[in-house]
Amino acid sequence: MKTALITGITGQDGSYLTEILLKKGYRVHGIIRRSSSFNTGRIDHLYENPDLLNKKLFLHYGDLVDTSNLNRLLEKIEPDEIYNLAAQSHVKVSFQIPDYTAQVDALGTLRFLDAIREVGLKQVKFYQASTSELYGKVQEVPQNEKTPFYPRSPYGVAKLYGYWIIVNYREAYNIFASNGILFNHESPRRGETFVSRKITRAASRIAAGLQKELTLGNLNAKRDWGYAPEYCEGMWRILQHKKADDFVLATGETHTVREFTELTFQQIGIELLWKGKAENEKGYIKSIDLDKAKKLISYSKNKKVYIRDFTSRLKKGEAIVAVDPNYYRPTEVDLLIGDAEKARKILGWKAKTRFEDLVTLMIKADLEKVLKRGF
Repeated sequence: MKTALITGITGQDGSYLTEILLKKGYRVHGIIRRSSSFNTGRIDHLYENPDLLNKKLFLHYGDLVDTSNLNRLLEKIEPDEIYNLAAQSHVKVSFQIPDYTAQVDALGTLRFLDAIREVGLKQVKFYQASTSELYGKVQEVPQNEKTPFYPRSPYGVAKLYGYWIIVNYREAYNIFASNGILFNHESPRRGETFVSRKITRAASRIAAGLQKELTLGNLNAKRDWGYAPEYCEGMWRILQHKKADDFVLATGETHTVREFTELTFQQIGIELLWKGKAENEKGYIKSIDLDKAKKLISYSKNKKVYIRDFTSRLKKGEAIVAVDPNYYRPTEVDLLIGDAEKARKILGWKAKTRFEDLVTLMIKADLEKVLKRGF
């Protein structure tokens, strides 16, 4: 039985990766930060399983800014594989807390690598969660493992340090350390402050009468969006490769935030009409089709959950999407689209979930949450 250690286990990727590794027969240890409120929601279904907790799944308090804690955990756990998924991962927030972002995303990776050296874990395999934000002001389209980096945020710069320190320790100390340069990957477990989940959650709440308007930043930003569980499988494959290396994981398609928004509202029967320019642009209701929404919702086992005419609260011509300059980044990343050919050839990995299907499963999950609450 292999032993894996996951930082960021309570996050979107950490929760999916934990499920994958447990199914593969791993013993999984996770590092969580101490909080005054419960922060294990994404793994509660595992955490509350008596057959798993403290038998195959173990949780430890820790933080990437605490070197002594990392050393003690590595000495105690002696993992075969480490997946470093913990980060201050919100790009816009990184402009507001750049020092903390650097401490966790950049120096946190260094602390981990140094802890591996000090403890003497010579056979451990280390996965570093890198990011497409490394490319920032893109130098070529699409972006692959050989594309020059040009980060455009404190988050991107911190992750760039993390990327290169992985390469350096791999070459200097022969540590099996690999970078996974993952482009945007989403799911119903995505944090509510990230734009994809912000859109699907707001659309369901607007339809239910719980929210008046969705407010966004740059509608024309283009991203390569994939489905998170598939990318977590890719992380595992990267560490199963015979030698440490760096891989891009992406769909090879790019779509704007505007497209994501339009498709989300279409799934609940609302067609948008855009008027205005820049920060004065708004999305208005052009038409409403309740039949589309009915096809999307699956009935719950709870008999009290049923389709309601939630669109009756909305009217044609009503503005439900707005642009707020406060959500603009000081330096924008306009276009990201990845080339994952290396991962396909070497790892046999390929993104399977199409953009339209990703949006559908996310809005469906958020709609069902709203319906279960009975509005």
